[in-house]
Amino acid sequence: MDNGERKRQLWALGILGFFGVLSIGAYAVNEYFLYIAVYIWFGFIYGMCLQYGRFCFSSAFRDLFAVGVPRMFVGIMIATVLFAAVGAFVSATGMSTFHAAPTSLHAVVAGIVFGVGMVFAGGCASGSLYKTGEGNGSALLVVLSLSTTIALFAPAGGFLNKLVPQSWHESAVAKGLPETINAGDGWLDQYLAGFIWDQPIITYAGMFGLSDQSVAGAFFGNLLVGVIIPAAILLVIVYIFWSRRSYINKQKKQGLTRMTFKNEAAGYWTMILASKRTAIAGLILGIAAGLQMFVIQGLRIKFGAKNVGTLFERLGYDSGLSVNGTVFDPGYWYVTTQEGQWMGWVFGKFGAENMDNIYFGFANGIPNPLINAPGWMSIALIGGAAVMALLHNEFKFKKPTLELATWAIIGGILMGIGSRLGLGCNVGAFFVRVSQGDASGWLFGLGMIAGAYIGVKFFNWWTARKMEKEFAGAEI
Repeated sequence: MDNGERKRQLWALGILGFFGVLSIGAYAVNEYFLYIAVYIWFGFIYGMCLQYGRFCFSSAFRDLFAVGVPRMFVGIMIATVLFAAVGAFVSATGMSTFHAAPTSLHAVVAGIVFGVGMVFAGGCASGSLYKTGEGNGSALLVVLSLSTTIALFAPAGGFLNKLVPQSWHESAVAKGLPETINAGDGWLDQYLAGFIWDQPIITYAGMFGLSDQSVAGAFFGNLLVGVIIPAAILLVIVYIFWSRRSYINKQKKQGLTRMTFKNEAAGYWTMILASKRTAIAGLILGIAAGLQMFVIQGLRIKFGAKNVGTLFERLGYDSGLSVNGTVFDPGYWYVTTQEGQWMGWVFGKFGAENMDNIYFGFANGIPNPLINAPGWMSIALIGGAAVMALLHNEFKFKKPTLELATWAIIGGILMGIGSRLGLGCNVGAFFVRVSQGDASGWLFGLGMIAGAYIGVKFFNWWTARKMEKEFAGAEI
């Protein structure tokens, strides 16, 4: 073992030890902080899985449209199906922490904005976190840009209010929200209370008149109809248009003269198993994401609390709680809201009023980052990715060029806006919702695919235009 490898192992051990000591120390302070420790270790697992499998939604769509490589897209579908299978079991036992979101075309529009942004940024929300753990400076800029945009966008009003339809304003005001929440003054507030909250909440189990918590609803409606069948269809499409030709060419070299159904099935299966690392990452990621819901719900039952905000109140940490006495506590893997809370907390320290809006003041709160459970999940995700990168000699500090930094910031801004319009990102609005049978998940996903396609086409145009200018200058 050379000195470089020994140093990497020591750094990895140090990161692991940090989260271990933090968890033990938190539990020693009070049993309630076990809640935060659970978030930490699931985040750590997510980070290791994402880095190991190079798991990024942006890469999945970019590789598919730009170079015709479906490996990452296939991995995402594998993870989604596996998460859905575990999630169905958790739902059927009554231990799910998931709540479906309103469904309408807003999810498609939000997905388009987010999809363009993640291609510009070179990474999705979760991908940017794990790449930050690899030492990627551009990814860190994406995280900071996204977080800042959310914190600024949540209370935004002014000229944006001119874009608000009168019907949204009237509906928002009619909701009778607490006086401290100015639902009629902010653009996002009026969008949420005046439009989003009026949309139907639809799950596939509900379409069949079944309860999401019933065995039939969880396994037939949400898992089979809502996830397995659509995922299988998408993978068939990807096989036909992106993988089939290369498979046929390989088989012809081995003497195949005619493709039979058996050959097609073998080709389809070969595509599924094309990347061992991505498949393994998808397997663990999907199972862990489902188990987190089960464990968090178990802790809520143990402590007699539906939200970690209740635990904070008992401990006297009521600063940053919403008017409902809650803070953001999804109970499953989620990205972007906790990052937005970080910046919201920072702005608050500089005197910004950001608790008079629905996003922070009514729903999510802005807890101190030291006790922000989902926030620690994201930090641990970065740590888990760093450990895996160090162990595989893939950690390296990468300072972004001015051009990459610019695209990272622009992409982060678009993802921040898209995530608020869609009430989530590639994880919260797509991966989790699809896997739990929420109809809005596939709508966001379709929008995200369309946005990624637009982003790839724009970059192709931009690159061609840039090369033309460079060649023109060389000729002169």
